[in-house]
Amino acid sequence: QVQLVESGGGLVQAGGSLRLSCAASGRAFSSYAMGWFRQAPGKEREFVAAITQSGRTTSYTDSVRGRFTISRDNAESTVYLQMNSLKPEDTAVYYCAAAGYYPIHKPNYWGQGTQVTVSS
Repeated sequence: QVQLVESGGGLVQAGGSLRLSCAASGRAFSSYAMGWFRQAPGKEREFVAAITQSGRTTSYTDSVRGRFTISRDNAESTVYLQMNSLKPEDTAVYYCAAAGYYPIHKPNYWGQGTQVTVSS
């Protein structure tokens, strides 16, 4: 069992930055690929970014590539999402997820989510 707790969300103006963190506890963090997903009001949850167990390989949805960066610290059992040049359409609840395999298709564990609101 893995418990995931996100933090770092908030309200920011367009063009600003936020850094999300996801702290994991439970089974070996380094054995899981990690990802970030988001869900905007009235929309389905969508993939944002993922990172392999080693941290050597990352992937992004097209709309955030070049603006967002996913990283992980296995010693601290934490995964991060650095979000720059934020846009109002990035407004959503952001969820951290852990999966046994990369690419992430069906996460095994989810966090509770953190709200990100980007004002225009």
